[in-house]
Amino acid sequence: MATIDHNEHEGGVTRRNFLYVASGAVSATGAALAAWPLIDQMNPAADVLALASTEVDLSAIPEGQTMKVLWRGKPVFIRHRTADEIAEARADDNADLRDPETDEARVQKAEWLIMVGVCTHLGCVPLDQAGEFDGWFCPCHGSHYDISGRIRKGPAPLNLPVPEYVFLNDTTVKIG
Repeated sequence: MATIDHNEHEGGVTRRNFLYVASGAVSATGAALAAWPLIDQMNPAADVLALASTEVDLSAIPEGQTMKVLWRGKPVFIRHRTADEIAEARADDNADLRDPETDEARVQKAEWLIMVGVCTHLGCVPLDQAGEFDGWFCPCHGSHYDISGRIRKGPAPLNLPVPEYVFLNDTTVKIG
């Protein structure tokens, strides 16, 4: 007559093995629940998220003028370009550019140029409608940018950067 081991189930799994697996699962769940607040506190605070984007009313900018707004502590130039400025920028696409980029690649709508107003040389703020190319001029070290914000002359290595932005409607843009 065969004896039956009461510690084994049909598949050969003992109650001890089941308790090990169950204890491990409960421990892993408890560790995850304990770690969640520590991981969650690393997310940015609400005040930081509020600075992550800004909405600008474009109807306040007349054609041929530039508005400066702050975004993440940096100046952003929003230029309402004239038809002549757009034509000039497109004509300069084939010029000898240090940081080659077409005007079309820098704008979503041809009449609106939106870019961070920080010189890529040493971080100065360039002057609007100045310099040899009728765009921006950084008087600190002599960098000249064209009407599309592309570096044309001087020590700056790169074009003025274009931030992420989206047009919410015809008169409002959201930067960031």
